[in-house]
Amino acid sequence: MGTAQSVESLEQLTTVWRAAVLDRNPEADVRDLPGLAVRWADCRFAFWNCVALTGTGADAALVEQRLCRAADLMRAKQHPGYLLVFEDLLGEEARAALGSAAEKAGLAHGFRGVGMAGDLLPLPEPHHPELTFERVTTDRQLRAYADLNSRAYGMPLEDGRDGLVGTRLWTERAYAYLGLRDGVPVAGAATLEADGRLFVALVVTDPDQQRRGYGEAVTRKALYEGGRATGLTRATLHATPAGAPVYPRIGFVPNTPVHFYGLRE
Repeated sequence: MGTAQSVESLEQLTTVWRAAVLDRNPEADVRDLPGLAVRWADCRFAFWNCVALTGTGADAALVEQRLCRAADLMRAKQHPGYLLVFEDLLGEEARAALGSAAEKAGLAHGFRGVGMAGDLLPLPEPHHPELTFERVTTDRQLRAYADLNSRAYGMPLEDGRDGLVGTRLWTERAYAYLGLRDGVPVAGAATLEADGRLFVALVVTDPDQQRRGYGEAVTRKALYEGGRATGLTRATLHATPAGAPVYPRIGFVPNTPVHFYGLRE
């Protein structure tokens, strides 16, 4: 894993999250501060509320200082969210001290994801024997996509709807698709053009329909259609632990671990 790929992973996230949070809330807190990128819609959908550590090679003292500032920013918000730390951008000493620095800042580790990228497009047109695909273009489809996200991440349905329903990014600019089994949405995925790449976002499968290849199939569909429309050949994403084993089968290569922290209760 190299620094260039880790920087790409961070920059892709901050670019796409800027668009997503401003789409949700035109008055969102979108700032690039020394060492911190704030992308905070302050809505109930926690993934639209985030702060990311930026810069490369920061030592332990500087990382601790930035974690404390990020935690202070998070405490000032109405709704909870996440602090993201791209591990391979830290200095070796800071990496070793990350856990204790986060604890001092009042942060609790939520989960560990991984950034991935690949020069993998074009892909063949995807098929799944049990699915049909629909592009998300209407409020009804967007609501179904929001509800899939809520169920997949164990959120109240209203949280996902607060993040997505009524927005335009996912129905107009994104290549967002639902996978339907017998007419019922069971999976979803989207790609967005970002700085000459396709960024994969909001990949979800209904918890009752997992391990059937639905998430991989709908991700391939979003990549296929996004690549066909844009002509782009490189794609990036940030995988949760549940999704991480799927993406290398499509052609993605891991680049950096990404730690998600919330405020300690």
